[in-house]
This record gives sequence, C-alpha cells and structure tokens, in this order.
Amino acid sequence: MNGPQIHVEFAPGLRVFVPHGRRSGATPVATDGSSTLGHVVESLGVPLTEVGELVVNGRAVAVSRLPAADDTVEVRAVARPQPVQGAPLRFLLDVHLGTLARRLRLLGVDAAYESLDIGDPALAARSAAERRVMLSRDRGLLRRRELWAGAFVYSTKPAEQLRDVLGRFAPRLRPWSRCTACNGVLAPASKDEVVGQLEGGTRRSYDVFARCGECGRAYWRGAHHAQLEEIVDGAVAEFGQPSN
Repeated sequence: MNGPQIHVEFAPGLRVFVPHGRRSGATPVATDGSSTLGHVVESLGVPLTEVGELVVNGRAVAVSRLPAADDTVEVRAVARPQPVQGAPLRFLLDVHLGTLARRLRLLGVDAAYESLDIGDPALAARSAAERRVMLSRDRGLLRRRELWAGAFVYSTKPAEQLRDVLGRFAPRLRPWSRCTACNGVLAPASKDEVVGQLEGGTRRSYDVFARCGECGRAYWRGAHHAQLEEIVDGAVAEFGQPSN
C-alpha cells in the first residue's frame, strides 16, 4: 500500500465483523491512495449496509470520500429504527433464513423467501427489481452493488433474528394476515370453501377458517396455535400494537 495511512475506529456493534486485532480503539490502516472510504471499510470486513455514518475528523462524510493522511475515521452503526425510503417496507430472505421468513409472515410482514440457493446475483437482482430489503448472513451478498437495500442478520437463533429485524426496521405488525407458506394475503373463508383440505377431525372441531389468496392454503386455530400465539404476543408486547 502506497497511499496515506488513516486511523479507523468501529462502533462496538460492528466489531463482530473485523479481525480480533482491530476490535478496540482506533487502528492504523494503510490505504492504496485510490480506494474510497467505503471500499476501505468493506475491505476491513464491514458491509456498508451496516454503516450508519462515516465521521472523519469530527465531520460526517460520504462513503465516496477519498482518505487523506492521518484521517481519523469513526465508523458508526445504522440508527435504529432504520428508515427505508422510496418504497413500502418489504423483505427478501435468502435460503438460510426460512424460519425467520415464516415468523415475519406470521406477524403480517411482507417477507419473500428463496427456498433454493439461486445464487447471489439473482438474489441481488430480485432485491432491486422488487425493491425489497435483502436479509442475509452472507457478507458477500450484502456487498453487491445491485442490491436495493440490505441488512445483516446477526444471530443464528430464529427468536433473536426476529427481534433484531423488528427492532431495526419497526415494520407494521398485522398478525395472522399472511400465509406462512407463500407470503400471500389471507382472507376469511367458510368451511365449505376449504372442506376439501380438512381431515375429518378438523371438520368436526373447527368452524373459523382463512385461506391464502395466492396458494389457496387453508388456516385454522389448530393444535400448534398456542405456540404461534406466544410468538405473536411476544412481538406485539415488545414492538408495539398491531396496525389495522
């Protein structure tokens, strides 16, 4: 590296991305003289989707700024809740986040999900085409410039992942309004409309149903409803009342 040396300090929440030796305090970093601060930050392991502000020598700057010798760079995390401009808040989840996708849908959050590994270019293209926030634990995917927007999912545990996404983006909650299988919108249905999908015991025991307008799947308050209700009640209690 023949460019200026700068000093970079990461917010505590971002230190999970960087090598152990860079996790505390300002660290000297050699640059090449032509890469932007955004490229420098990404080269150190932090996706720009996770960066809220870059503050150089006390002033907020754009990621396109070129570093100067002895710059002190503070890399801040995104603000929470994080506003998303230019489109309704909708998500796209990669193949590894199926449980999170189903839980978001359970809460009525628009969450598209790729059940197959279609590759990073295709995921990024879909994010851009549908203007969806890409949720992933794949840093390489989140660095793709085609993405409309993205966010790293920090935990590997579905309950923590859900809290992370709800706390970061504050989506409107409309529990029981989406199909957990395909993300379609549910509508009330009579027993006669769904009777072909019901086992004998269900036909005898339940009278209130909903059906997905996309895939036609039927829903009712069955044996697992208590477990799902616990997820919904916990999310609503922590992140606000559901919207109409």
